[in-house]
Amino acid sequence: MDPQTKARREPRILAIVLAGGAGGRLGALTDHRAKPVLPVGGSFRLIDIPLSNLHHSGISDVWVLEQYRAKTINDHLRNGRPWDLDRTRGGLLVLPPFSGGDGEGFAEGNADGLLRQADAIRDFAPDLVLVLSADHLYRLDYRDVVATHLDSGAGLTVVTVDFDGDASAHGVVEVDDDGRVTDFAYKPETPRTRIVTTEIFLYSAETLLHALEHLEATRDGLGDYGDHLVPHLVERGSVVEHRLHGYWRDLGTPSNYLRAHLDLLDGEGLDLSDPAWPILTEPAELAPAFIGDGAVVGASLVAPGARVHGTVRRSVVGSGATVEAGALVEDSVLLNRVRVTAGAVVRHAVVDSDAVVDGERLGAGPDEPAVVGRDGRIDD
Repeated sequence: MDPQTKARREPRILAIVLAGGAGGRLGALTDHRAKPVLPVGGSFRLIDIPLSNLHHSGISDVWVLEQYRAKTINDHLRNGRPWDLDRTRGGLLVLPPFSGGDGEGFAEGNADGLLRQADAIRDFAPDLVLVLSADHLYRLDYRDVVATHLDSGAGLTVVTVDFDGDASAHGVVEVDDDGRVTDFAYKPETPRTRIVTTEIFLYSAETLLHALEHLEATRDGLGDYGDHLVPHLVERGSVVEHRLHGYWRDLGTPSNYLRAHLDLLDGEGLDLSDPAWPILTEPAELAPAFIGDGAVVGASLVAPGARVHGTVRRSVVGSGATVEAGALVEDSVLLNRVRVTAGAVVRHAVVDSDAVVDGERLGAGPDEPAVVGRDGRIDD
């Protein structure tokens, strides 16, 4: 950060991690866990990504908004200790579904979730509110986003990326030469650009609270950020972008989930072992991985506690998983404690935790993977 930025009074930043989505697009993978704790890279969980970025960015006031299968998230968070958020003042605060007043219950979209916490945000009195999703893979120093926001004087800074995939699945923006967002379309059928929002939003707290109050009075429900909240601010000319030039991928679908792991193996994805910016997580108490005599392992990640006796190529083998002698795993992700028996073949598939695979589980390719549930059957 430049000296002028450092010389400013440090703004009070509240980070809100949205961890409430049901993750229905992931099928069997989220039947028994919340999407934010879906394993990634063999040893981590999706929510570790934003929490690690927050830690390295020096942001320590962190709220996690929960809804579905909250216990699976709480079991992992452990009071925030892995990310140094177990503090007497500040640190991690876990917010269950809003209760005790009008609008209690599950939020109907991420903007609606913010509305239900508006009074709590107002009481906390931050200068800036950083809103993050818990299902994306990327590395970002949020202090750079803060610098962009303060330099522009905007009410909202959206982190964007020049996306090489299907932009119609995201919020699509148009920007002018000064970085002002001049147009926004939420999941358009025909995107006008390939610049998409990464679901990383930095609001001036006053702007966010005023917008929520206005929209609550004029709209029948706020829904997701792209339905009313962001368009409302774009129309008022108070939105700028901060372009993310590194790797970013939404892991909310089976194809994206598998593709992100293949990117890791091909050296095109995020470096999960970067010592300058490590991914922090609740450490597993597991023995080192074991590779047996006669095993063949190529271009793969094998997590602690895994045992490989068969053949594994271009795949991720999760903690405690076993690939027996005579089994073949290719272009796939095995989650924790999966067992692939002798003679079984797994190719272009994502296999859920604790499943036993005793035959062929084949996807149509990296863009159409098979999702294998805990019962070992392919998810329809």
